[in-house]
Amino acid sequence: MNYTFQDFSFAPVMEQVIKQLDFHEPTAIQKQVIPAVLEGKSVVGQSKTGSGKTHAFLLPLLNAIDENKQQVQVVITAPTRELATQLYNEVKQITRYADKNEIWTAKLLVGGTDKQKMMEKLKQPPKIVVGTPGRILDMIKENAISIYTANSFVIDEADLMLDLGFIQEVDQLLVRSHPKVQILVFSATIPQPLYYFLKKYLQQPVHVKISDDIYPEKMEHRLIYLKHRNEASIIAEISKVIQPYLAIIFTNGKEKANELAASLQEKGMEVGLIHGGLSPRERKRVLKEIQNLRYQYIVATDLAARGIDIKGVSHVINAQLPKEEDFYIHRVGRTARAGMEGTAISIYQSDDLSLIEKLEEKGLAFMYVDVRNGEWQDAKPWNQRVLRTKQGTDMDKEAWKRVKKAQKVKPGYKKKMKREKEIIKKRLSKTKHKKK
Repeated sequence: MNYTFQDFSFAPVMEQVIKQLDFHEPTAIQKQVIPAVLEGKSVVGQSKTGSGKTHAFLLPLLNAIDENKQQVQVVITAPTRELATQLYNEVKQITRYADKNEIWTAKLLVGGTDKQKMMEKLKQPPKIVVGTPGRILDMIKENAISIYTANSFVIDEADLMLDLGFIQEVDQLLVRSHPKVQILVFSATIPQPLYYFLKKYLQQPVHVKISDDIYPEKMEHRLIYLKHRNEASIIAEISKVIQPYLAIIFTNGKEKANELAASLQEKGMEVGLIHGGLSPRERKRVLKEIQNLRYQYIVATDLAARGIDIKGVSHVINAQLPKEEDFYIHRVGRTARAGMEGTAISIYQSDDLSLIEKLEEKGLAFMYVDVRNGEWQDAKPWNQRVLRTKQGTDMDKEAWKRVKKAQKVKPGYKKKMKREKEIIKKRLSKTKHKKK
């Protein structure tokens, strides 16, 4: 069904919020998730970054808040304090637009804050709890809050919860929730261990997977062959030809991130650095500097980039390509959001060819380029390069077969045979071209 926001039968106050948010037509995931959430159904949602997923659950959940009950009604969990804070800010924006700040009370429960002060603030239970699983669990164990009264429980970025080892804490929270609580799970991917976890708690949930147009339309995908160079020198060259508002440079792992950031700084580039090995204080400092537009370039790992929402990314640079298609899709999804244009530039090696082939089979169109002396240059596609190498190898084999083997071994016979092989190879090549 081709829904508009008016078709969802929101309360008048929520229609007022939607108007102030300047939302017109629901996104693909909103069209499917909002009706299910309004009906009280549990949902498992998969969609790319920037698809409007957050408001797909926030709008219907806050629409159902019972103002007469002073108890926890909605619990929203996120794997990192940065993501939890961003979700909390979205909640506060909605309550502000609804003019319900004092009524739709919300509390942010994350680490790095004073535990005692937090417990004091929870003496009057909020209607909406947003936080990281560990800190919410802490507050429950301290008897500062109960989530048993909650009608809905959201697990955002569930695969990242799994990667970071927080799924056990989510498990403990669900044990302390009402058996009939509505569970809403959102995840970029559903790996097997997560599938088993979901099966434990969700009976016949609505599955929503937005897989059409998995790559942003207004996006260029460029590939640069590494050859004998290093990533830092290529990225320094790239920086001469692009003018990013903000570029994220992805690496495979924090050691690579540290090395690359140091190399780029040596080349005079000012880059931010984000990965899981940074202390919370350091991470907070870097994020603040990013928001203040200090950097044009940020070196990051997959997990760190998944755990934060960096706005205004115009370029994604893969210093190393990931090993899986889903990670490529998620990385490039950081740019070309909400209809904006974007560019993904990936440095590749021969080990990456199987990934490139799979992405091309899925309909992704790569531009094969190089960058030298401050200019883009066209390059040959990887399969032409592989084909040429293979053809050369086959011709070598055929030429060796035709070389006459000496009956008696004399000094310099190896050089003589090699010369003869090259002559035969040239003849074979000429014959092949004539046939064409």
